[in-house]
Amino acid sequence: MSTLTSQLKSYLPTMSASAKQANLKSDIVDIQHHEPGLTTDAGVPISDTDTWLKASNGDNIGPSLLEDHIGREKIHRFDHERIPERVVHARGAGAHGTFRVFDGSASKYTSAGVLTDPARSTPVFVRFSTVQGSRGSADTVRDVRGFATKFYTQEGNWDLVGNNIPVFFIQEAMKFPDFVHAVKPEPHNEVPTGQSAHNNFWDYFNLQPETSHMVMWVMSDRGIPRSFRMMQGFGVNTYTLDNAAGERFFVKFHWLPELGVHSFTWDEALKICGQDPDFHRKDLNEAIQNGAPAKWTFGIQVIPEVDEHKFDFDILDATKVWPEDLVPVQPLGEMVLDRVVDEYFPETEQVAFCTSHVVPGIGFSDDPLLQGRNFSYFDTQITRLGVNWEELPINRPVCPYMNFNRDGGMRHRISKGTVNYWPNRFEQLPPVAVANGGYKQHPAKVSGVKERMRGAKFAEHWSQAQLFYNSLSHVEKQHLTSAISFELDHCDDPTVFKTAILRLNDIDHSLAKQVAINVGGPIPDAPERKNHGKTTARLSQFEFLPAKPTIKSRRIAILIADGYDGPVVEAMRAALSAGGALPFLIAPRRGEIYPAGETPGKGKGIVADHHFEGMRSTMFDALFIPGGAEHAKTLEGSGRAVHWVREAFGHLKAIGAVGEAVTFLRDTVQLPGITLAPSDDGAVTADFGVVTAGKVTAPRSLSEGFKLVKGAADFVTSFCYEISQHKNFRREEAGLSNQVAF
Repeated sequence: MSTLTSQLKSYLPTMSASAKQANLKSDIVDIQHHEPGLTTDAGVPISDTDTWLKASNGDNIGPSLLEDHIGREKIHRFDHERIPERVVHARGAGAHGTFRVFDGSASKYTSAGVLTDPARSTPVFVRFSTVQGSRGSADTVRDVRGFATKFYTQEGNWDLVGNNIPVFFIQEAMKFPDFVHAVKPEPHNEVPTGQSAHNNFWDYFNLQPETSHMVMWVMSDRGIPRSFRMMQGFGVNTYTLDNAAGERFFVKFHWLPELGVHSFTWDEALKICGQDPDFHRKDLNEAIQNGAPAKWTFGIQVIPEVDEHKFDFDILDATKVWPEDLVPVQPLGEMVLDRVVDEYFPETEQVAFCTSHVVPGIGFSDDPLLQGRNFSYFDTQITRLGVNWEELPINRPVCPYMNFNRDGGMRHRISKGTVNYWPNRFEQLPPVAVANGGYKQHPAKVSGVKERMRGAKFAEHWSQAQLFYNSLSHVEKQHLTSAISFELDHCDDPTVFKTAILRLNDIDHSLAKQVAINVGGPIPDAPERKNHGKTTARLSQFEFLPAKPTIKSRRIAILIADGYDGPVVEAMRAALSAGGALPFLIAPRRGEIYPAGETPGKGKGIVADHHFEGMRSTMFDALFIPGGAEHAKTLEGSGRAVHWVREAFGHLKAIGAVGEAVTFLRDTVQLPGITLAPSDDGAVTADFGVVTAGKVTAPRSLSEGFKLVKGAADFVTSFCYEISQHKNFRREEAGLSNQVAF
């Protein structure tokens, strides 16, 4: 057995969930506890970091002196702080966590320990991202979201580099430069940032029919997720699994979020781009730091090698899904992200992923997009970070690693020894036999003629675009229609938006007609291609609600002013916190707000988290308004407070009100078509997600939590149930949300 293999096997039992944290420890410094204080990079203490060395006569200053090595170092280091940003996926957020499989059931498919050993707790780092925009773009744009996971396994790093959408725009890697150029800001004016709503993107869509399926996904609500924590993740490409018996399987990888799959409304997403462009990255950190780690169930779709050609689509085509009614997803394990990064740049910005990073038991199919990604990702990391990018702390494995790769810019490792090649006279660092854990390429017969071509099934581009559209709910179809209409409204070249309508007519005639009406394009008389009318399961977001209703990590705004009902506010804060939600107090000012019975400025109040002008309803999942006569009167006189409620109503959010706040809703806010509770008793009325009562009755034990059920008799449970549903889409279907100006 080789020396390396012996070291590896002795090391494996010591691996734990904290292995990566321990691996990073030697590279982490704490600036709060550092002696002697500020120093140069060479360790020399600095006595003055604010004033450049100058010539002076004691009264007046002369020229600055180049000999100031401290000043020069500070400036030249600052001048070189930036590295090239990613061409795509430039804007990202990341977190650390662990992955563990439930059992060894996957061993019938693969020998990969990370997927078969339930005793393991594998450290992971996940980076979420947008695709089109630069590092300075906004989080909530309509776009694909990257979902890249680095598993620090006992056999080396495995990078699963995916997205929140299961398909991609193109089939061939050679098209990647053209596609990215088309979706990026237009070259003549560098506009727009973080959007596909422009001529070049839709021109590419028009001329490349294989984009049809992916465009349907991006224009659906999947393109504007509420949170990274509420997205599905997909490996996109077709990989392979090899088991101990030498059998090979094709595989697709899936992540299913614990909290369900949820999205913004388009108006919310647009507004948050300006109001809080960092919303998603802040949301991820906020949840983790408040005890609500992000969780996903990991699953696989598996097709035996012998069944590769039994489907009416090519399973190696990255523009196609494997419908779950044909190939079910098998749950294998769970990933938990529970630790935020210590410093953004060396972790989230310098983390680098490669689709070619796999471990024994996992391999590559002939998926042409994957084949190109395997080259491209490694190449781009060298451009961004240098040839030694895998030595960076966030990228290096936690298992032992050693080879004869040497030198290059920014080499960190110091390799002791007198030889740097194999074979050598000392037999140092020999290859590891497959029997001892060495990576094995699955033997596959390859024959044919060299030519530029694609498989026959790759030529069909519309069936699955139709399947996706047909499988959406009525509300989701409306959103998709509106999204495409918005995008084409921003295309000022008539050739582009007119041709796009013809392309949409290949997918669905009613869709093309409505978009044509909205954007002033030619209305097609008949479908160019008949919609087959088929549907399939688990494409609509509505099929991915949480297993149990939950309000965990939901942000709830409580609107208060002086004279609010103190006991009710405290009870609601306690109830929301008991359910894992995050309550925030919003008031006319940020400072102490005084309950009824307390004198403003003299009595005892509570400190508001934000004031009405400093925050907007878009940042929250629901609103609660307590009673209190003076408090309600203040809200009635505040146009901004009224707008808060109307905007939340328009965005389909849960709204709760009790006591005098019910009168505020009825007389001042005037929500259309909503039945409100009588103001003089405790009866609970829940109508289109608006929950009201004359007074609050709480569940019996807030400390033990409460079961969220529809139609609960008590106000707290009824309100929290509506929060757990994310949005009240019935309000939209009934046309109520469109009747409110927001």
